[in-house]
Amino acid sequence: MIVSLKGVRGSIPTTGSETSYFGGNTSCVTVQEEDWFLVLDGGSGMQKVTVPDTSIKRVDILLTHLHLDHIQGLGFFKSLFDPSMEVHIWAPASATQSLHSRLSRYLSPPLFPVLIRDLPCKLTLHDIANSSFEIGPFQIESRYIIHPGPTVGFRVNGGGAALAYIPDHEPALGPSGLFKETKWISGFELVSEADLLLHDAQFTTKEYSEKFGWGHSSMEDAIQLAFLSNVKRLLLFHHDPSHTDAQLNEIYSLLRHEKGGLLPFDLAREGMEINLG
Repeated sequence: MIVSLKGVRGSIPTTGSETSYFGGNTSCVTVQEEDWFLVLDGGSGMQKVTVPDTSIKRVDILLTHLHLDHIQGLGFFKSLFDPSMEVHIWAPASATQSLHSRLSRYLSPPLFPVLIRDLPCKLTLHDIANSSFEIGPFQIESRYIIHPGPTVGFRVNGGGAALAYIPDHEPALGPSGLFKETKWISGFELVSEADLLLHDAQFTTKEYSEKFGWGHSSMEDAIQLAFLSNVKRLLLFHHDPSHTDAQLNEIYSLLRHEKGGLLPFDLAREGMEINLG
């Protein structure tokens, strides 16, 4: 299972020399196993995604939620405009509107010039919840997590390895921070014993103290969650758009000093490729 990071920034894309090392594109990750290809989220990083093999005629897009920074790249994904491609989009269900209705609000004028109904690919939409489903060699779990609006995290099992992907998440929202009883921790089932966890780490502890309820995690809480769930490797993801490369490196150096003994962790960087399994 090959995991490739195409966008690791949160909230809004950033450009410029100060963010070029870790990257400025918003959330998008690809996963490939055999001739099956997944795209996790459709942020601005999706513009960099190309199907790696002409023999692949199906792509599955798994959206954690429909905030703009996670779907703004959809309209620039070439497979949606290829009549020979079968494209499946999986996203959390709403109690009031279908997935087609909600995506149509973005993929239509005045926000986008092409209507979703005019996309030439063979498109299938799937509303999911606390779901289990298979896509080729992948066994996938989705679970609702703490973030404004219907939001899920994903666990992707394939090739003898498990990837947990939770880019927008506030697991410590509560009266006393992260629960010590793991059954009450949002997302714990998805991340437990994962070989690799990509997890929201938008804020420092100080920043988080001023932004309770915003739906994002501090880096320290993400590390603690990974430690409690016995994750083998953690990549801190969804970097704050205001954090420069220099600031992220400084924060990471302090984290390594304070938390380095708990488990292997690093800052997610656009262009990273990890071979799991």
